[in-house]
Amino acid sequence: MHDVTITTDDIRLGQFLKLADMVDVGSDVKSLLEQGEVRVNGAHEVRRGRRLVRGDVVTVGDVDLRVR
Repeated sequence: MHDVTITTDDIRLGQFLKLADMVDVGSDVKSLLEQGEVRVNGAHEVRRGRRLVRGDVVTVGDVDLRVR
């Protein structure tokens, strides 16, 4: 599991995936979500604007990322 540190209380999913270097541009996030590649705390997620807080775990494919 990789920890990704944020500097605010929360962060949107699309921004978090860019911060974690999982995508190059925001439009890539939409494709991942449409393909069902993203889970938040074990549940499939389709909202790019989903708010994440510290402790949430985002899974992209087989990569786990924890919000810190």
